Parts: sequence; structure tokens; C-alpha cells
Amino acid sequence: MGDIHVLRAARQSRGSRLLKNAVAGVASAFTLQRLVLAAKAALAAGLAFAVAPLMPGSAADYPYYAPLGALVSMYHNVAGSVRQGIQALAGLALGIGLAFALVSISDPSPLAVAMFMGIGILLGGLPRIGSGSDWIPTAALLVLLVGGSNPDDFSFGYLIQMGAGVGIGIAVNFLVFPPLHFSAAASSLADLRLALGGQLADMGAALTEKWPPVHEDWSRRSEELAVAARTVRHLVEEADASRRANPRSKLHPRDVDLDYRNLRDLERVTFHIQDMTEVLSDVIWAEDVPYMVPLRDSEPLAAALNATGELVASFHDSDEPAQRRLVAAANSAVEACMAADSRLIREDAGVAASESILLSLHRILRAVRPAS
Repeated sequence: MGDIHVLRAARQSRGSRLLKNAVAGVASAFTLQRLVLAAKAALAAGLAFAVAPLMPGSAADYPYYAPLGALVSMYHNVAGSVRQGIQALAGLALGIGLAFALVSISDPSPLAVAMFMGIGILLGGLPRIGSGSDWIPTAALLVLLVGGSNPDDFSFGYLIQMGAGVGIGIAVNFLVFPPLHFSAAASSLADLRLALGGQLADMGAALTEKWPPVHEDWSRRSEELAVAARTVRHLVEEADASRRANPRSKLHPRDVDLDYRNLRDLERVTFHIQDMTEVLSDVIWAEDVPYMVPLRDSEPLAAALNATGELVASFHDSDEPAQRRLVAAANSAVEACMAADSRLIREDAGVAASESILLSLHRILRAVRPAS
């Protein structure tokens, strides 16, 4: 009977997780950034289709490719729109050229088409072609299959309409609320600081608990911290890319170079905290490790971890006097722990893990600057 209840609880837990993930997935599709991008893509596609019949010559016969070009060039920053649009047109031109090469050699056959599609995939590896690599074989196939007996007119219309759509897409992205991603970068830096500071505080608490500590979540956060640091780097890079060719960056200036410096500092801090997490976890739970934390070290070491954690968790835009007080407190706590550690007479044969943790704390203090 107990097994049935356990299985039922497991199914309910699995079902709740699936529902939670589904809700989170749906919510991610309706963020403000996504909604704005969708609205601008719809506007660009509509404008492109309205302009398409005005294209010269036979290009007017292929109006549906103009909104496709607008969608191809739509990206979540202006510089990305320009890059993606140019790469798509470059891929189209290469694909059209490939199709004409095939037609000039022989009539399309399964073997010839297969061979030229393979060549198209190889050309997709050219440097700087980027997203245009997918358009090389696609354009070649469309010219062969849709162009039929009149590939010249189709190729001309295809390329002109796509070019017009790309131009309209870039213009809409440039003129209609071009996005800046500064706030996401700033909040992610602050969140990472809080996470790193919290990790240090949790390790400090573990040193003052009866061993083994009841709370051990901190010992499994090493990969979580690494993922958080990678996410922050991605968001800072997105913020940097969003300001390029963006007229709104003049109205909303931000020192992205400072964000990069803060990011590099926090990445170093993350590395040292991961190392400290592994060392302290081994001391507490691993068997036959050649190092330990002497009982006399635990209190001053916990104070050093807590003071450093409070400094790391402080926001980068907090006032300078407060930052300097936190730096002084952390330095004092670490130096006091180092002085106490040097006076200890160790009777054990093992190596004190506190020395490794103190070295990491010292490096963290060097990485975290008062005005960063």
C-alpha cells in the first residue's frame, strides 16, 4: 500500500514539474521583448508586401518574397538586423549563381542536383557568411524548381524582392523603438553578485554549524554559479551589440566597458568560489582527504567568508563610502584569520584547508574593487 502512495506522489510531482515547465515555456514566448519584436516583424512584412508590386520589371510578379526578406532581417538589435540581412542576401546570390552554373552545364538530374546541393553546403562554410549559409542551397533549389524554364526572371525577381524586404526590415528595426538591452545586463550583474555573496555566506554558516551541517544546498551550486556567470556574459554581450547603430544609445548612454570589467571581475570571483566550495565540501563529506579545517580556524574563517560575501553581494552602484567600509571590513576579517592561522600549532599531519580558502578569499578581494 505504501508503494502505491509513493508511486502516486512521484507521478504527481512529475506532472507538476511538467506543468511548471510548460507554463514557463509559454511565458517566455510572450515577454515584452518578444512582443515588440513580433509587432515590428508584422509591420515590416506588411510594408514589404505593400511595396512589392512597385518593384521593376518581372520582380513585381514575385511579391511574396518581399515580406520573407523583411522577416529574415528582423533581429532583436539593429546591428544584428544589418548583419543577418546582408548575410542572407549574400547566401541568396551564391545560391542563384550555383543554380545557373548547374543549368549551364546540363539539365537538372537527381545526381546533378545532389552534387550541387553538396557544393552549396560546402560554400556555407565560407567565413563571415553566417546565417546566409542556409540560403545557398535553398536559393539554388528554388531557382531550379520554381524558376523552371524562366530562371532569369525568377532569379531577378527573387533577389530584388528579398533585397527590398531586407531593407524595409532593417529600416523598421532602426526607426521603430530600436531595442537597448542595458537593464537586463545591469540586473544580471547584480543578481550574480547576490548569488556569489550568498554562496560565501552559506559556506560561512556551514563552518559554524555542527558537522556535518544540516544545510548542504551550497555544496551543489558550483555548476549553477558557472551557468549564471555564462548567462551574465551573454547578456552583457547582448547589451553591447544592442547599442551599435542604435540612435537611442545617444539618449540612454551606458558605460558597457565598465560592465565588461565588472563581468571579468565576477568571473574570477566565481572561479575562486567554485574552488572554495569544492574544498569545503571535501573537508566535510569526503573520506580520506589529506586536508581539514582545524576547529580553531572555523570561527575566524567563517567571519572572513561572511565579510567577503557581504562585500561581493553589494551592488556595483552603491555609494563609494559604503563600498570602502565593506572592503575594509572584509580585508580586516581575512587578515585576522590569516594571523590566527599562522599562530596555530598544528598537531595533525594533514594540510589545513583554511589556507587554500584564505588564498581564494585574498584573490577575491583583489578582484572586487570599491567603485566597480
